[in-house]
Formats: sequence, C-alpha cells, structure tokens
Amino acid sequence: MSTPYPSLLSQLRSLLAVDLDSMDPVAALRHDTFTFTDMTSNQAIVYAQATQPENAGLVREAVESVRALYADSKQEPAVYLREVLDVVTVRMAKLVYPHLNGKVHAQTSPAFAYDTELTIAHARRLVALFEAHGIPKSRVCIKIPATPESILACHALSPIHTLATCTFSVPQARAAAQAKCTYVAPYFNELRVHFEPSTWKEYDTPATQHPMSSVITAIIAALKGSNTLVMPASIVTVSEVLALATLRPDHLTISAPLLDKLAALPAVPDSQIAPIEPQPIPKSEPDVDYLAGEGVHLKEAFMRDPEISRRVVDALGLFGTCERRAMEFVRSGTVGVEWDGASGW
Repeated sequence: MSTPYPSLLSQLRSLLAVDLDSMDPVAALRHDTFTFTDMTSNQAIVYAQATQPENAGLVREAVESVRALYADSKQEPAVYLREVLDVVTVRMAKLVYPHLNGKVHAQTSPAFAYDTELTIAHARRLVALFEAHGIPKSRVCIKIPATPESILACHALSPIHTLATCTFSVPQARAAAQAKCTYVAPYFNELRVHFEPSTWKEYDTPATQHPMSSVITAIIAALKGSNTLVMPASIVTVSEVLALATLRPDHLTISAPLLDKLAALPAVPDSQIAPIEPQPIPKSEPDVDYLAGEGVHLKEAFMRDPEISRRVVDALGLFGTCERRAMEFVRSGTVGVEWDGASGW
C-alpha cells in the first residue's frame, strides 16, 4: 500500500492537532520534521523535568529570581516554593516554545482546586510570568481542574485561554464550554495508571470497549458548534491513540515516549482510523446552566455520579504529591541553593 505519510505520527497529524505532552525540548527536537500545536504540562511533568540534572541551573536561577523578589519580606516557605515552581514551569516551557505553533500550557496548583479566588490569582500570576518571559498571553493556556469551584474561575478568567482538565463526564465538559474554556481535556485513562502501571487495563478494541470512549464521543457531540475544543489526554498505547483518532477530537496530547513509537510506525489503512458516528445526546441536558448558583448543578452532577468525584479527587491527590515533591526537591539543596529556616529561605 502506497501512502503519502512517512509515519503513523504524520498520518495522525493530517487528521487532528498533535500536542506534546512533555516539557522536554529534546523530545520536541526529535520530531522537528513538523511543529507541534500545543505543549501541555502538569505538576507531574514539571516535577519529572525539573529534577533532570540538565535543569539544575534553571532551577537554581529560578530560586535566585524569587529570592530577589522577596528580599525584604518574610513569607511561609510554601509561598516561596510555589513561586519558584511557577518560574521553573515558565522557563522550561520557554525551551519548548520554539517547537510550537500554538500555546504553552501550565496547570494551577491542585491545592487551589476547590477555591475559586485562589485559582484565579494563580492563573493570572502564571500568565504574567509568561509575559515577563516573552511569551504573549495569546500563546498561553492555563490548565484548571474541572471542579465546580474552578470552573467558575475559568469563567472569571476569560478571555485568558483556559483548559478544563481532570474531566471525566459530559456535565464537566458542558460546564467548561459555558465557562468559555478554550479546551476541555477528558482523560482516557485515570491518572493513576501513569504512577501504577498495574492499574491500567488493556482492551482488544478500545474505541468500543474502553468505558471512556463513549464518554469522549458524547463530549465531542455535546460541544459541537461551541468554541471549546476537545483535547483527550492520559493516553497509554498506540492502540488507544488510534481509537481516539476515530472519534475525531480537535486535539490529542501525546507523551514523548508514545510520540517516538508513533514516529517509528508506518501509516495504517484509512479504514483503521475512519471516523465513528457520534452518539446522540439527551435533548434536555443542554438547558442546564452549570455555572448558575455558584456551580450548584455541577455539584449535583458530581453527587449523582460518585465515580466522577473519586477520579477527580484521585487525580488531584497525585498532582498534589508531585507538587510537594517538587517543592522538597527545590528546598533540598540539590541544585546548590542554601536555605535559612528562620527566614523561610
């Protein structure tokens, strides 16, 4: 079979936007035959990349810049450390930025996920940092967990680009669209599979058998005609990428190891990634205003389906652990910075 595509990765890129789910500029450079659309990130990705030996100088410089900012004040160590992580996040994103034609993403702290005002403040601080480092607001997207409280933050932040992450249901996706999010990112697999591989379950035909396939299909159909793009995340295998491609989301964000596999594989027959017809959505559901009453209807949706709450809480817990580990790494002195317990530094 002759094909115009040199690899499966290039074939996928002809169907939808391919995003780099990594902050590793070397990984981006490996695929420099094309430019990625966006670069996505989260606390787990920040921790993994920040602790690489080649980034010790970058982390040290981030500490020194924040230390200079707070030279005449005394704060709790967590304030300094979160500021340092923000600077590290922005500086690492800037290394990948030349390989993008879209946006860099940064995620607000999971510690703020149930506080609207703290989420808003953190999002604005991240945008300001990106702008201070030469990346305009138009090229920045802030990832915000799709809790009832944080969806309200997305709405308040518009026209800043936001992405509703930790999404597992149609109500969360509809709420994200009503909040004017630029993207919604339904997780194909629960986040835990990336920390405990034994929890991952294989399906012969994930496009029809995986429980999130029908949810993502419904989300795509529900948001058709809106200004919110669908970007599935948390993908483990090539077969899952192909399954998601048949659903025709707007974007797919793919990890560096998985991108390497896709780049090494040949294109597949068009029939293997032919689009699947979207499922019908209940007509009454679009009438629900999930932002009304401080998100009361989204809270009710969470209560009706405890599995959504469990998955969101679990994801936020894992992200929170990674954030704390990153803070501990920065404070450990590994990067050559001395800390004074009396002053918080």
